[in-house]
Amino acid sequence: MENKFCKTPLYECSRQLSMVAMGKLPAETVITNAKLVNVCTHEIQEGISVAIHSGRIALVGDASHCIGEGTRVIDAEGQYIAPGLLDGHMHIESSMLSVGEYAKTVIPHGTVGIYYDPHEICNVLGIPGVDLMVRDGKRTPLKAMLTIPSCVPAVPGFEDSGSSITSEDVAKAMERDEVVGLGEMMNFPGIINSVEETHKITGNTLRADKVVTGHFSVPETGPMLNAYVAAGIRCCHESTRAEDILAKMRLGMYGQLRMGSAWHDLPVVSKAITEHSVDTRFANLVSDDAHPFTLKKEGHLDYIIRIAISCGIDPITAIQMATINTATCFRMEQELGSITPGKCADIIFVKDLREFRVSRVLIDGDEVAKDGNMLVTWESYKYPEFALNTMHVGEKITPETFKVPTTKQGKAKINVIEIIPAKVNDIGTTAEIPVVNGYLESDVSQGVLKTFVFERHHETGKHGVGFVKGFNIKCGAMASTVAHDAHNLLVVGTNDEDMALAANTLIECGGGLCVVQNGKVLGRVELPLAGLMNPLPNEEMAARVEKLNEAWISIGCDIVSPFMTMALIPLACIPDLRLTDRGLVDCNKFCFSNVFYRNCATYSH
Repeated sequence: MENKFCKTPLYECSRQLSMVAMGKLPAETVITNAKLVNVCTHEIQEGISVAIHSGRIALVGDASHCIGEGTRVIDAEGQYIAPGLLDGHMHIESSMLSVGEYAKTVIPHGTVGIYYDPHEICNVLGIPGVDLMVRDGKRTPLKAMLTIPSCVPAVPGFEDSGSSITSEDVAKAMERDEVVGLGEMMNFPGIINSVEETHKITGNTLRADKVVTGHFSVPETGPMLNAYVAAGIRCCHESTRAEDILAKMRLGMYGQLRMGSAWHDLPVVSKAITEHSVDTRFANLVSDDAHPFTLKKEGHLDYIIRIAISCGIDPITAIQMATINTATCFRMEQELGSITPGKCADIIFVKDLREFRVSRVLIDGDEVAKDGNMLVTWESYKYPEFALNTMHVGEKITPETFKVPTTKQGKAKINVIEIIPAKVNDIGTTAEIPVVNGYLESDVSQGVLKTFVFERHHETGKHGVGFVKGFNIKCGAMASTVAHDAHNLLVVGTNDEDMALAANTLIECGGGLCVVQNGKVLGRVELPLAGLMNPLPNEEMAARVEKLNEAWISIGCDIVSPFMTMALIPLACIPDLRLTDRGLVDCNKFCFSNVFYRNCATYSH
């Protein structure tokens, strides 16, 4: 795949690179006295120099003859040098930061490139929203490589989003230079059931000779997985079991081992590598979703590499999984992912491989970060008004809105979404809750909380009703416009008054996250950009998110990254049970369910 993300195309500078390698032209930069992490051969080479010209590597080895009068020499002082880190699947919107602020945050941690799927903003604003992120990203050194959203809405027929993507939209998008592939194909039922429009979306990507990225979340490794891989889908980040990762790699699919703020899958799925003697070339490390506090406190891919090493993965292997393996997954290994002649000069410096703290970052040969600080700056991108005014709820929300009437007496058996902390999947279970004056109410003694999803894009007045278990809230309510993937207004709570206050707080501020208790807003993070992001610096956003986490704890919640877990309640493409603005969805049978326990009707694609 042709790389449009380097300073100079190889065909324009190949002659100069050969001249530098032969000593006929001085290098612009030479790194000396380094220990090279050679991801091509899985070895450490000591006493290595690297000559750089035109943003690319001209020579690796002894570069003394490449140094001229104007050459900048960087003494590595015996540090390790490794390829810049590449995240093979992530969503910038999950950081709550604008693209520019995200780049400032992750580059000092060694991230030089991301393969991002902006389906969050696309669900709210459509392709115009994606265009805004592209423009913001182009002003930064970060190689922001776009995988165009494939599933807007995530699974057709189950929810109302702000926009939609068709196979024709995908075909047109594949002509864009910044597009390297298709975002995660979440509609795996459409793939395995051979739905024509779904296969047109992947087919138009394959016709353009670009990569189709995947999302296969069911624990099935037989005919369904084979059907999915056979459709040309190259990678998948949704594995939560070691056997799933192993099965995917054995079928030639890149298994992406995920470690996000809330999705702590890596310690489990890493066993596919540590407990089996398998080649790891088909394994990637990815973040998927990382909020600002994690990025500030722990880091990005550098943090994930440290976790991988702590799980027993060899340091060089872990680095391969975030460099050359990722580049190869996207068929860009001829340009990225290794410190070898002709490749982009994206290089990081690390003093200790196991501690893996990045001390210096070069992108296209330019030093852009050192000792955790950015060395280059750019102005904040000014987002237009249409991206800052996205709360269009078609009903006045009051405490009465949250009444759930029933003709049942005493108690009612209901379907319940039970969350699993630090995991993306949930459990569809049941509970018997009390009926009070003809209405279903939250039952704090069982941890079963009333949950509503309000359509917020087209003023339709739709809302879905359900019950959630697992947050351990004793009193209060939480609301969020980060509610995957349609990003409607999600409210969970113990009482109607706090739920109404939480909902209206976000409507008034343009979207975000909040916690309410006893008529008081305990914490709020405003996300005016599509109800998903805020262009403030990461330091300020991280502080706000940390304060919000304290509010969660104060109302009884003790799970990791609760808002990220809560945000998945409406995601109708992940088992078992989900709630959208259209109602409860059985994500195993792909049919609508009901608040009251009963069998569901068959859903037809």
